[in-house]
Amino acid sequence: MVAILDAIKIALTAIWANKLRSVMMVLGNIVAVTSIIAVVSLVQGMNGYVADAISSQVGIGTFRVERMGLITSRDEFERAAGRPNVTLADRRLLGDWSPLFDEVMAEIGNSANVSFREKTLDAIQIRGVSEEYTEFAGFDAAEGRLPSQLEVQRNRPVALLGADIAEQLFVTRSPIDQFIRINGYPIRVVGVSEQKGSMFGNSQDEFVVIPLGVALRWFGTRRSLDLTVKVADPAQMDEAMDEARLAMRIRRHLRPKDPDNFGIVTSDTLMDFWRSFSQGAFALLIGIVSVSLVVGGIVIMNIMLMVVSERTREVGLRKSLGARRRDIVWQFLTESTTLSMMGGIIGTMLGFSAAMIVTAFTPLPASISPWSVALGVGMTAVVGLFFGLYPAMRAARLDPIEALRKE
Repeated sequence: MVAILDAIKIALTAIWANKLRSVMMVLGNIVAVTSIIAVVSLVQGMNGYVADAISSQVGIGTFRVERMGLITSRDEFERAAGRPNVTLADRRLLGDWSPLFDEVMAEIGNSANVSFREKTLDAIQIRGVSEEYTEFAGFDAAEGRLPSQLEVQRNRPVALLGADIAEQLFVTRSPIDQFIRINGYPIRVVGVSEQKGSMFGNSQDEFVVIPLGVALRWFGTRRSLDLTVKVADPAQMDEAMDEARLAMRIRRHLRPKDPDNFGIVTSDTLMDFWRSFSQGAFALLIGIVSVSLVVGGIVIMNIMLMVVSERTREVGLRKSLGARRRDIVWQFLTESTTLSMMGGIIGTMLGFSAAMIVTAFTPLPASISPWSVALGVGMTAVVGLFFGLYPAMRAARLDPIEALRKE
């Protein structure tokens, strides 16, 4: 233990005596570890953030039946473009198909201008929903109420405003029972939703909810619906999805070998897609960082060779006083590894600082994990050991007599 501490003390003394050279040696390690720690912290933070956002959008214990489904490539989009629309008949079919389904809600989305008196908001998301919306909303009205099932069934012109829409149109005035216009059509406001916040800098409170029949009348009936199915028992999610898939295939007269001409999406589907994307990005980052660490390791090796040359007489003196080869190897390996790990520690601190700065000035969250610290410092330790081995072996092989003769 004493020998190890002595070796570390000698290494730190040598590093401190050549501060500028030491910084140049580990600059590559610092940059590499800073990059990996910052990105890992942001990706981990975003994993939880995206999971919460997906759960709030899709809902727990629900799945969606859509015309397009989850599209991940241009080829998939081109194949899905010719699919038939999801219709109200599909909704009625699923509603009566299986006791596994608790509720089936139909919805369409459209972009429209929303105005109140002289103030107009452009390209606002309009959501037309069926009467089951109150069972799926997942929130209460902050002011007023949600559209009632009777109002939606009878296609009454009533609307629920997102919190940001209400604030922008009415400022301090209460919007309840006021009439707004959607693409020129008048509609009465009955409620304002609770604040949902933003996701990746985009507001989730800029929307207007209206009855499905009203939306179809205003925006056209030849539109595909999105069906959200609430499962009676979330533990039977897979069985319920299989039942929905079977019902849709039978209704569309698909043969056993025909692919589905509709999409089924769950929160797990979206999370799997996000994980595959983030893992691919992380693997790419590891590759880039590895190249940076190798370059940094080569720099360490070259400078350590120069250090061995400068300290040839010191090596010769130690060997003449009885130092063994392994003692010399240990001395130089300790120096290269200590220096490399110092670069890793500095890079870790800079990486966390960078992640916190990004979080402070952007919507991107960060999450610090112990394993990322171990990864960053561990990688630099391996680099220090591997690329310090050749200079250490070269120093250990020096002949003490020849070494002492060197000026």
